[in-house]
Formats: sequence, structure tokens, C-alpha cells
Amino acid sequence: MKPIVLVIAVCCLVVGCATSRPVPVTRTLTDSEEEQMLWRRAQEEQDIIAGSGVLYQDVQIENYLNQIAAMIQKNSGSPDIPFQIKVVNDPNLNAFAFPNGVIYIHTGILARMNNEAQLAALLSHEMVHCTHRHSLRAQRNIQNRTPSRTSTGQEIARVLGIAIPIASISRYTRKLETEADRVGLDLMVKSNYDPREVLTLFELMKQEIESEGIQESYFFGSHPNVRQRIKNVNHWLAEQKRGRITGVKNTDIFQSRISRLILDNARLDLRRGRFLVAQRSVEKFLVLKPDDARAYFLLGEILRQRGRQDDAAAAIKYYEKSISLNPSYPEPRKAMGLIHYKDGEKRLAKKYFESCLLLSPDTIDRAYIQGYLKLCVTNGEG
Repeated sequence: MKPIVLVIAVCCLVVGCATSRPVPVTRTLTDSEEEQMLWRRAQEEQDIIAGSGVLYQDVQIENYLNQIAAMIQKNSGSPDIPFQIKVVNDPNLNAFAFPNGVIYIHTGILARMNNEAQLAALLSHEMVHCTHRHSLRAQRNIQNRTPSRTSTGQEIARVLGIAIPIASISRYTRKLETEADRVGLDLMVKSNYDPREVLTLFELMKQEIESEGIQESYFFGSHPNVRQRIKNVNHWLAEQKRGRITGVKNTDIFQSRISRLILDNARLDLRRGRFLVAQRSVEKFLVLKPDDARAYFLLGEILRQRGRQDDAAAAIKYYEKSISLNPSYPEPRKAMGLIHYKDGEKRLAKKYFESCLLLSPDTIDRAYIQGYLKLCVTNGEG
């Protein structure tokens, strides 16, 4: 039996083609043993994800996402799917849906969004994959297709750090993606969201992918695909003068709910060396919370680790700002110690290392910092 190949594209937005109607889950599951098996497999794989440590733990954000999904579901024509929205702690621009209604959104895509309308676009698309039984329909067609060299199920497993490939969601055909795009956008409008925000979101993605050269694992894939999707959204908006449709964006509500996630995801981008993306995220966060010491420290870290000319001097200014906002914050002091040590200013380095340990004597970096203190003394600067 050929392995099921998985690709989940959050919003391909290819236009054309008629759509099928959603099928009530209760009738579907009693009528189809095949679908019951698919749902059982989905639950087993979700249990593996839950135990893998990759989920972003924030009850308030999860509740907010589920509230939006519940509101959208009222307009879906399939009220009995038990939708659940979960967040994956990963900076990729990804999202994927299991056939039983569990949808995973990566912190990377959430952090890039600007408002609730963009969130609604993503959720609507993924929910259509569930309500219109796309995984089951794709699985039935899988024998007629040749799997790709590396399945996206394997790719998702790699990103999530899971030993086995995800098998309960199949690669969607162009026809199924078209259906999810059209029905999802219509569902977004029925839920009173501004459909033009889909275009805005894609433009942001295109700019980021092109400026950073990012190759996402299984969402956009490459910037030519994003350009095609922008073209397709414009076509959809032009049909029946949809571009004139107005709706809510709920920008302030959305940004206030996910503000902490923006900063947390910036740290993930920094670990991957995405300095510009991380910097933009922190700056976005500071618009919401301009007096946050952690954000200024993170800006300093971005510049210190990037290491371009004049970055160290700029980083020190951010560290000093962080300390002024929170004098008991030890991390900026350690970072300043590292910069001064690298510059050969051992006395200043020793001062900041000692103040870091004074504020946080039990830090996990204690041995690391003490090692630098010994070097400062050994070099005659004590």
C-alpha cells in the first residue's frame, strides 16, 4: 500500500470549479468504516503531537482562537464537527488540519498576522478541509497518484520532531484546494470579516519570503507560489464585485491577545538566524508594549548575535534601555559583559558579569559566567 502523502496549504486561493456540500459528521461516521478508521488514526497522531512538547502553551490564546473558530463554524453548514485549534511552537509559516477537526497553527504564521480577519481567512480555509471531507476524498484517490519523493507527512513529522510521519491527512488535489479556497473565502465573508485582508496577508508573506530567502517547509513553499495566490485572490475579489465587500478586522483585539506570542516567536526566529524577521517582530511587539524590558533585551541580542559593524554599540544601547526599565533584570548585564570582554574591556566585563550573578545567583549560566570572570582576573583585569 502506498504511503499517504500529506500537504496542507493554508490558503492556496486558486479560483474556479463548483463546490460540494459539507456532510454531517454523525451520518458520515456511521456510514463509513473507512472514515472511522481515519479519525481513529488522526486521534492517535494527535496524542503523539501532544506528548512531543511542540505545542505552545497559552490557554488564553488557545481559547481566543477557538472562540473565532466557533463563530465561523456557525456559518459553515456543518455544526457537529468538534473543532479544536492548537498552536505549534515553531516559526515556520505553516498550518494544517486533521480530518476530525483539530487544526494546528504555527506561532510563525500567527506572529506575522496583523488582525483577526487574516486569522479568520486561515481558519476558514482549514475548516473547509474538514467539513468537506478532503482527507477522505484525497485518500480514496491516492492509488491513482504517484507519491512525491518525500511526503509532506514526513516533512511535518521532521518539523515537529516526531519519529513517524503523519498519515491521517492526504495530499489535496488542485480541485480540493480550489474548493477550500472558494468556500473558505465565502465563509469568511459570511462571518463578517473583510476578505481583502487575505490579500494583505499574502503581500506581507511575499515581502518576507523574498527579503529573507525563506523556504518554508510545507506552506507557501516558494515566493512564485505566493505571487500566483495574490493573483488568484485579486481574481476572486473581482468576481461579483467582491472587492467592495466591507467587514471587520478587529486589529486591536487580535494584537492584544497574541502580543506575548509575537515576542516568543521572535526568539525562535533568532535561534534560526532570521535576524531581520526577528527584529521586525520585536518592533511590532514594542508598538503594543513600549515599556517592555524583555523586548529591548531581545533587540540587543539580535544585533549582538548578527555581529555586523556597529551592531555591538547599538546592542549596548538596547541593553541599557532594558536595564533602565527593569533594574533587576540580569540578562542584559550578562550580554554587556560578553560584548565588553570581546572588545578587550575586561574591567567592564567583570563588572557586568558580577552584577548578573548578584541579581541571579542560581542562573543556569552560572558556571559559564564564572568562567569568564576567571578569564578577566587571569588577564590582569581583576
